[in-house]
Amino acid sequence: MRAHYKFWPKRLPHRITPPATSLWENLAISARRYPDKAALVFFGRVFSYQDVLHKAERLAARLAALGVQKGDRVVLNMQNCPQLVIAHFAILRANAVVVPVNPMNRAEELKHYITDPDAKVALTTSDLAAELARASDALPEGQRLAHLIVTHFTDAFDGNVTGADAPPEAWTDWLLTHHALPPLAGGAVHSWHDALVNELPLPDLAVGPADLSILPYTSGTTGLPKGCMHTHASVMHNAMASGIWGNGTPENVTLAVVPMFHITGMVSVMHTTILAGASLVIMPRWDRELAGRLISRWKVTHWTNIPTMVIDLLGSPSFEKYDLSSLVYIGGGGAAMPQAVAQRLLDLFGLRYVEGYGLTETAAPSHTNPPDAPKQQCLGIPFMSTDARIIDPETLQELPQGEAGEIIICGPEVFKGYWKRPDATAQAFIEHDGKRFFRSGDLGRVDEDGYFFMTDRLKRMINASGFKVWPAEVEALMFRHPAIQEACIISTKDAYRGESVKAVVVLRQSHRGQVSEQDLIDWCRDNMAVYKVPRVVQFVDALPKSGSGKVMWRTLQELEGS
Repeated sequence: MRAHYKFWPKRLPHRITPPATSLWENLAISARRYPDKAALVFFGRVFSYQDVLHKAERLAARLAALGVQKGDRVVLNMQNCPQLVIAHFAILRANAVVVPVNPMNRAEELKHYITDPDAKVALTTSDLAAELARASDALPEGQRLAHLIVTHFTDAFDGNVTGADAPPEAWTDWLLTHHALPPLAGGAVHSWHDALVNELPLPDLAVGPADLSILPYTSGTTGLPKGCMHTHASVMHNAMASGIWGNGTPENVTLAVVPMFHITGMVSVMHTTILAGASLVIMPRWDRELAGRLISRWKVTHWTNIPTMVIDLLGSPSFEKYDLSSLVYIGGGGAAMPQAVAQRLLDLFGLRYVEGYGLTETAAPSHTNPPDAPKQQCLGIPFMSTDARIIDPETLQELPQGEAGEIIICGPEVFKGYWKRPDATAQAFIEHDGKRFFRSGDLGRVDEDGYFFMTDRLKRMINASGFKVWPAEVEALMFRHPAIQEACIISTKDAYRGESVKAVVVLRQSHRGQVSEQDLIDWCRDNMAVYKVPRVVQFVDALPKSGSGKVMWRTLQELEGS
């Protein structure tokens, strides 16, 4: 028996049998079961399941009329909003494949998301439309978009919202402005309203478990982002398993603030909620005061997040005003939750922060902590139906418990391969123990209980005079200093050691001007092995973060010039 089975939730099986249907049918079935139930809540406006279904069918019919056929890739470039959910399911209903795109991308980056998947149709919001059109226009004829469907955020809510649901004043410009529809060279631009006003016939539903459903892109250490081929079955497994693991019921109220273009928000939040017939309270961006008000107002029960969001909310001067007592499940990934913050959640609310781990290639979780027996700053145990091992990244031999090596994963949630990249696909998989395992590129170890712990990215290790320094470990240690709000560890060139450790630090407001770089270096010397101690500390006002809230350590490393 695997060691972690001792800590497996006793009410749950080790493996599940997901529905042998398409992802679209999750929405269709929930709408039949709960037609009048709140599916989506956005700045006070409630969309029922029947309403979401009706709009998605109308949009799917329009996509088909624009020439979208089975297997075609359709770009979806939006921040969180009801239209993202409706468009996502409409693409699936049109028998097509969703290409989710980070809305922070600019024209030069967007070109790749049009040309690589051979997309001819895209859906976006009016604040992003000009950038997407600019990307298309810059491409050679024959590679451009043929159709662009554009929505305004105010298509989904009354801009005059007040009270707990009101957006922050700082959001007014991008949220409430009706940007003019841009021209599209060689193509047509359609308003959201016009796209949905039709009595067009729906095509037959012609996709099943083995067909492609989403093509999310993932960045590696080199080259352009690669598309990860996920089927309806791979996403369905994790949508169902995530709900079961988190005590999911139709009465869940989930705060959707992690971006739904990102694999975690898409699968573990959006698809899990729609499959259960539960409710999504949608935030387009993070704002701690709005989050506090929405959790209180809508009695949010489940919140998947990035640890930095929790840190931010707990630091709000208005925190005491918020009622978080409705929360029964809180967890996330992308970074380790600092032990002190996790302890505060437990002390204040009796909530154990459930950390998980996964990649775009594994449709979000491949590992997660048991809700009743989580370990802090831990990836958790292999997810339902999943096998994971630790191997030597060079010899590919499995390593004994406690030794650090590369995490490899085998399970129904693992993607089929990289789009148009048979070479990269071949490198990403190995045969081990008679099964096909995905090589994560992440380094970890397994403890005596079968729990996995991250040591770091395979490419992020710092070699200081032959000593291997894992940045994530140093960051976790530095979080214990009372003056540190956030820290990111990178390497810096060192004439003597080759590489040395550098810490880029955001100080808490209360400690700014009171703590020096040398103070932190001295503290580190007292709290960690000398070879891990940062030789350089740089104070900054904020760390760069991706659209999903992760600290962009590569950006800092590139600025450092190594």
